[in-house]
Amino acid sequence: MSRYAAMFDRLAAAGEGAFGGFAMLGDPDLETSAALLDTLAAGGADMIEVGIPFSDPVADGPVIQAAAQRALDAGVRVSDCFDLIAAFRDRHPDVPIGILTYANLVIARGRSDFFSRTAAAGADSLLVADLPEIEAGPWLEEMREHKLDGVLIAAANTPQPTLERIADLGSGYTYCVTRAGITGTHADAQFDPRLIDRLRGAGAPPPVFGFGISTPAHVRAAMSAGAAGVISGSAIVSAAIEGRDVAALVGSLKSATRNESASG
Repeated sequence: MSRYAAMFDRLAAAGEGAFGGFAMLGDPDLETSAALLDTLAAGGADMIEVGIPFSDPVADGPVIQAAAQRALDAGVRVSDCFDLIAAFRDRHPDVPIGILTYANLVIARGRSDFFSRTAAAGADSLLVADLPEIEAGPWLEEMREHKLDGVLIAAANTPQPTLERIADLGSGYTYCVTRAGITGTHADAQFDPRLIDRLRGAGAPPPVFGFGISTPAHVRAAMSAGAAGVISGSAIVSAAIEGRDVAALVGSLKSATRNESASG
C-alpha cells in the first residue's frame, strides 16, 4: 500500500481529512528549509508538498514566487532539493511527500533521470503544474515505472471527458483548485461539492483542495464539500518568512479537518 493510500485509510477511519503543508525547498536557505519541513510534520501535517525553485512558476502567486526567488538567490539547485527530501524521508519514514514542479525542470534533466532521482530521494508523487492532461499519459506511465504517483489538477470548470481522463490517469490524490487563477491566500476560495461528486463518480484518486487555503474556516468548508483533504501553501510560506509560529498555524488548520463531514 502506498503512503498516500495508508494515510487516507487511517484518516477516514478516524473521521478526519488530510492536511497537507507546502514549503518551497531552499527558502530562504537549505538549513532553514529543512527545519521548516520538520516543523510541518511536528505541527500535525499528514502529508507534505514541496516546490522546487523555478524562475517562471506560472501557477504560483506572489508569495510562493517570492519564496522561489529567495531560494534561487541563495544558490539552491535541483540536486539540493533532492537532498532535502532524502534527509526528510530518513527522519519521517511514513509521511507522504509530493513534489510540485514545472515541465521545464523535468525536461532539462530528462524525464527518466528526474523521475529516478525523485523516487530515490523518497518522494511519493509528482505534480507537474504546467503539464496539460492531454499530454500527460507518457509522463504518468513513466512515473509509474519509477513507482511514483502522478498527481493531476481538476477544477470545477473541467469538462467531463477531461475529468474522466484525469480520473483514469492520476494516482495518489487529485489536486482540486478552488478558483481560476494562481495560488494565494484570497478570501474567496470556493469549494464546489459537484466537483467532488464528479471526481468520485469517475473513480478518481481522493480529491484534495488547494489554492487559497489559509484559515480553519476554509478547511472546514472544504471538508463540508466532501474533500478528502486540503493543502495550504502561501499561508505557511508567509508565516515562516515573517517569523510567526508555523507549528501553531499548521495545528489550527489540521484541527479543522476533524469534523463529521470529513471523508476519505
